[in-house]
Amino acid sequence: MIRLEDDDNCPEMEAVITDKSQPFVTKTEADSNDVTEHPRDDKPRPYLCTVCDKRFTQRGHLDSHKRSHTGEKPFVCTVCDKRFTQRGHLDSHKRVHSGEKPFVCTVCDKRFTQRGHLDSHKRVHTEEKPFVCTVCDKRFTQRGHLDSHKRVHSGEKPFVCTVCDKRFTERGSLNVHKRIHTAENPFVCTVCDRRFTQRGPLNRHKRIHSGEKPFLCHVCNKGFTWITQLNVHMVRHTDAEGSSYSCSQCEKRFSFQSSLSMHMNIHRSKYKCTECGKCCRSSSALAEHKRSHSGEKPFECHVCSKRFTQSSNLAVHSIIHSAEKLFECHVCHKAFSQSALLIHHMTVHTGEKPYKCSLCNKSFSQPSILHRHKRCVHSNRRPYHCPYCGKLFKIHIQLKRHVRIHTDAKPYSCRHCSDCFRNHGQLKTHLLKSHNEGTWFTCDICQKKFSLNGNLKKHVQRHEAVKPYVCSQCPKRFYTACDLRQHHPVHSKYKQFSCGLCDRLFKRKETVKIHFKKCSAERGVTGVLL
Repeated sequence: MIRLEDDDNCPEMEAVITDKSQPFVTKTEADSNDVTEHPRDDKPRPYLCTVCDKRFTQRGHLDSHKRSHTGEKPFVCTVCDKRFTQRGHLDSHKRVHSGEKPFVCTVCDKRFTQRGHLDSHKRVHTEEKPFVCTVCDKRFTQRGHLDSHKRVHSGEKPFVCTVCDKRFTERGSLNVHKRIHTAENPFVCTVCDRRFTQRGPLNRHKRIHSGEKPFLCHVCNKGFTWITQLNVHMVRHTDAEGSSYSCSQCEKRFSFQSSLSMHMNIHRSKYKCTECGKCCRSSSALAEHKRSHSGEKPFECHVCSKRFTQSSNLAVHSIIHSAEKLFECHVCHKAFSQSALLIHHMTVHTGEKPYKCSLCNKSFSQPSILHRHKRCVHSNRRPYHCPYCGKLFKIHIQLKRHVRIHTDAKPYSCRHCSDCFRNHGQLKTHLLKSHNEGTWFTCDICQKKFSLNGNLKKHVQRHEAVKPYVCSQCPKRFYTACDLRQHHPVHSKYKQFSCGLCDRLFKRKETVKIHFKKCSAERGVTGVLL
């Protein structure tokens, strides 16, 4: 119920809302010449909302605004029952169902469902960016983009997932994230019925069927389906080794400046785990890492109820159930679930190895393999040390695998039984032997079987008496790189193994093991794995 009180002695009319669902008073100024300063114009705004002090030129605009406080949504879509606070919003929404796009850009003929979207789009052609950040002077075409950008400086993440407590700077990002928990995939490919959580991935997926390659290299005119493929390709023109940005701390190289900047956070210890001291490249990476300590797995597969610590792991896992392999090799027709796997597979047919080591002229099919080769073979830097025994490593993955010896961590679990393993190779061997899953690699000479192709190649070299690894200090040759590395300490004074109790250094792993047992016994230390 609304009661209007008209007092001749008072210059304003007051509308008192006695309904408890609308607990505020709306004042209407009697003097129509009243002007309130406004950033866009100087029109009189006599209609005042007493909840937030916002003013309006018309009573109808005030009435519409009041619903933002009451939550009332009287306008209902007859197709999907979605409700709106304003009729104009409902009219715009109806075009989603009708497909009508009445607002046309006069420059490129692109059509839009709302005039506001057209106005924002026009700035693409005019390059007008009227919204400026007061902190860094970055400019934007839309006010919403500026508001989102400001949170980069403030660190504010006001939108929180009620399932896993992950926070976001934008509501749209939160809405997309929620679909991970609900397994909602509202965007459907009309060709193959594959479903997506966002419209953008669907549009990119459609290019697989259409063959469209809209992203062209301006150097060689090669076309690409996705912008990421073009970005990676461009690096070949700008840098012979495939990466333009190098880390001064560990010699790791990156294709993009942004990737290097995030990597440097590891050396600066910006995002450091308070449990184990591990340094991460970003706050999100740290949050994901902390789940390894807490055991939290907020992302659940809606098919088999298996849970994961990361949404990306769930996405990869979901492919097992869908059995969709949409990326097919045109040479051998082998199909892959991910485009990156197909791109990597194509090098098998082309034999292309465009990434050459400048030190030994060895070529590689991928830049990441070249960088790992240079760090492992040609560099003596060992920036990663084990916190348990002090052993030093050239690359982080070697340290990660080694630490599992001390912690007895077994992150690779069998999906058929309860057995767990320290590395993927052990799991693969288990699947072959215990569950007959996978393919054995058989030696043509002695019929010996191997679970990993790399082990078969090393084995064959022994039949052929091929010793490709030569010591640079003496004429001795070896079958494997591991054998060569074990030989290197003979010529070096470098002692890479240290005792975690007395800090004494040793050349060989076997020697430090013997010493550690003696040292721990003398100091009365028990229960330490080596």
